[in-house]
Amino acid sequence: MADRPRKILMCSCEDTMSLDSAAVRRAYPDAEISTFCHMCRTEVERFRDALQDGAALTVGCAQEAPLFSELAGERDAPISFVNVRETAGWSTQGAKAGPKTAALLALATEPAPDFPLVSLSSEGVILIYGRDERAIEAGNLLADQLDVTVLVSQPEPLEPPGVTTFPIVKGTIRAATGHLGAFELTVDDYALARPSSRDKLIFEPPRDGAVSRCDLILDLTGGVPLFPAHDLRDGYLRADPKDPAAVLRAVLKARDLVGSFDKPRYIDFHAELCAHSRSNIVGCHRCLDLCPTSAITPDGDHVAINAEICAGCGQCAAACPTGAASYALPPADVLVHKLRAMLMAYQKGGGADAIVLLHDGEHGTPLIEALARHGEGLPANVLPLGVNEVTQVGLEAIVAAFAYGAAGLRLLLRAKPRHATVGLGKTTALAETILAGLGLHGLRVSTIETDDPDALGAALYGITPAAAVQHPASFRTVGRTRDVLRFALRELHRVAPAPVDVIALPDGAPFGTLEVDVEGCTLCLSCVSACPTGALYDDPERPVLRFTEDACVQCGLCQATCPEKVIKLVPQIDFRAATAPARTLKEEEPALCVRCHKPFGVKSTIDRVAAKLEGRHWMYPNANKRVDAIRMCADCRVITMSEDGFNPFVDVPERPAPRATDDYLRERDQEAKS
Repeated sequence: MADRPRKILMCSCEDTMSLDSAAVRRAYPDAEISTFCHMCRTEVERFRDALQDGAALTVGCAQEAPLFSELAGERDAPISFVNVRETAGWSTQGAKAGPKTAALLALATEPAPDFPLVSLSSEGVILIYGRDERAIEAGNLLADQLDVTVLVSQPEPLEPPGVTTFPIVKGTIRAATGHLGAFELTVDDYALARPSSRDKLIFEPPRDGAVSRCDLILDLTGGVPLFPAHDLRDGYLRADPKDPAAVLRAVLKARDLVGSFDKPRYIDFHAELCAHSRSNIVGCHRCLDLCPTSAITPDGDHVAINAEICAGCGQCAAACPTGAASYALPPADVLVHKLRAMLMAYQKGGGADAIVLLHDGEHGTPLIEALARHGEGLPANVLPLGVNEVTQVGLEAIVAAFAYGAAGLRLLLRAKPRHATVGLGKTTALAETILAGLGLHGLRVSTIETDDPDALGAALYGITPAAAVQHPASFRTVGRTRDVLRFALRELHRVAPAPVDVIALPDGAPFGTLEVDVEGCTLCLSCVSACPTGALYDDPERPVLRFTEDACVQCGLCQATCPEKVIKLVPQIDFRAATAPARTLKEEEPALCVRCHKPFGVKSTIDRVAAKLEGRHWMYPNANKRVDAIRMCADCRVITMSEDGFNPFVDVPERPAPRATDDYLRERDQEAKS
């Protein structure tokens, strides 16, 4: 079965769009291509016939995927579905969308790897946090399904319930941590309601610092959210108390949050690669600055990522210079494989000036479908590629897209993003600098921030075509993000229209070199012990400091650790660094032990120390053999001191006894008596 060519089934959806089967055939010369007009209804028997030989199928229809999957039943060969209609056919340029259709078909056949899951469990214990009777009304709606507690902050007079169905307490939440199934709250001004309350609720004397734990939080205060990026915090529901519809939606959603739930473990983290800190000195903190949910916290020499809180924006993985944090939905190399398959099929089908449109499924897909149904549709050269979160896109994917022959790249975002997109902005700015340095000028990478399909169409149709590379690369690489990025950069440099060896980069770039003031450097090698990637290293045989630029991630630990402050970071990308030998930053003559002649340090440093001590310190008088101990290795120094009976306190005058408070008081009393 595996040697049979893949079958491609395309439908014109009752002739509402054109099918350029010739372009698809150019991209897939070995595939068996069939076209339909009404595959899901009048021609369904032809679809059944295509299933008979068990070949792998790619179906150019996503709307009727459930029907076709039911007809296919259980089969060994894979079957994949492509939304050709809304992404290519339903467009004013649909007649020219044959190469694009080929690209979408190739994208659908790329395998999707499995990803790990995180389990969250909720037993239905909910805290409703409000200001007035609306919180109590929400509690009444949920009391039959959940274990309810109502916490009112600075309440107005509230009428006591006739029957105490759930507790009503008073207080203000000072701090909140946790996630679905494991929230912990610190409450100030906490007080229970008195059961003897008559016409209005009367509360016991309040106290601060009460701790409450719950599975869910329904926030109806209308005030400041309890969490950053609160929309992304699982189990935290928030609604405007003045909007009854929003409150009802939140109540209905809370009812369903009981039981066990699985969420993706978005980030694959390897602590041994992290360059956050060494010896309590902070180096890289890119991920800490970008995480919108505060799921990342310092943890010694590295950081810790709370998978239960992580919402999967992916900015930490996109910014991580070492690859310690990598995205898992999908991994970076899988996303690059998708770009490769899509762009290569587009070019084989005869397409040119490809614009890659990266979008998410929750916002971007409905916007693209609305543009196809009610507007002009996507241009024929715009290739949409769905990702989990647009902010997960790293430099490696952007660089690879242009190496594969893309003429431009656009990232579709919400008009009001649910979290900050600072990390994505830095990535696109860095990509623009590299592309311009290699001769790919003009606005190549940018974001489109809109919720309006017409505005999306206007932005895409308004793109001025720019030349892509003449001979696109076809590399296929696997591995960690940093390795994929290095390879993609080398390939882009190879096919670029105006390749240069060195490109200066903005601050914060993950590539660069070092400038060292060799006159001030003492070769203490503290930078070597701090470097997390081995870019700086020494020689155990002689005092030397060497540097490998290809391994440097500009974390800044060497600069922060250097006691002489003679190291300066220089962000740049040198395409020769991958094959260049290590560079010697400083080398000096070793100090030889005057007794055993073994090298044990830096000669200039030992001479400087001896010159500062000889004749200027009471332990090292002029012409005293004690000075020779400074010029000995550690072993010989101990032997010499033992042989000579070295006593550092010989001829040292006795120090006066220290004076304490009692001495002064005693003298004062004696003076008073006299």
